Amino acid sequence: MKKSINRRQFLKSSATFTAGLGLAPAIANGINRVKEAPDMPDKEGYISLFDGESLNGWHKNGARWTVRNGEIIAEQEPPGSGNGGILLSNKTYKDFEMMIDVKPGWGCDSGVFLRSQPNGQSYQVYVDYHSEPNDGGIVGFLYGQSTGGWRTEPFRYYGIFKNDELVDLELKPFTPYEGYAENPLRYACTKEEWKKAWKLNEYNTLKIRCEGKYPIITTWINGTKICKFDAAATKSPDFDKEKMYQAVGDEGHIALQVHGTDTWWGDEVRWKNIKVKEL
Repeated sequence: MKKSINRRQFLKSSATFTAGLGLAPAIANGINRVKEAPDMPDKEGYISLFDGESLNGWHKNGARWTVRNGEIIAEQEPPGSGNGGILLSNKTYKDFEMMIDVKPGWGCDSGVFLRSQPNGQSYQVYVDYHSEPNDGGIVGFLYGQSTGGWRTEPFRYYGIFKNDELVDLELKPFTPYEGYAENPLRYACTKEEWKKAWKLNEYNTLKIRCEGKYPIITTWINGTKICKFDAAATKSPDFDKEKMYQAVGDEGHIALQVHGTDTWWGDEVRWKNIKVKEL
């Protein structure tokens, strides 16, 4: 039986993380950005953050990030080692809307970090694709990454397998804290809506909107609204809007996560079609 792991410890080694930080300023200042994705908006006003060929426009703090066949492939470094990390956009964003396609392999623990600081402190959109530990996984709800571990999800899922192949997800209620039912998210989809929206073993499109000093963050999966989180109004006992603002501020990087430790990580996570629109 796997023991519960503190989610905030997403890097196994501070040395690995510090080494990554040493690269960040040089890359962020524009070195080797010849092939960076074009900054021309599409007809909806989105600008591409991934050119499909390289990691230009991004810098990493740990983990393995490979570009192949138009995808960013995320793994621990080396795979299965427990060494995680994050991939951060060079540019920082305040109020924005973004679209990103993700295909997580089963067993992965990942996420999209919003207003992320270089040390990973952020508002996180879950991409947890596993059954254990911590009572299952979920995609699309919000979590406080390295900022108190506050949670928002009203349900989680467990994998159902046949001949070692993931064939279904069983969704079960989840209570993040005492009294949660009295103060749900401003909006949360039902278990049935979530399951209908999610495409098993395929790419899924996440849409995320983040705006405000104490942000209102809304998420969608394949066009289905998943949740709406109001940082100014939430009553989670682990959340303090002023402490969160002091830690994260109102602007930061967009980042992708590879969770650390050897009890969380399974397969690869694949990302593509990453674009953002500033509001």
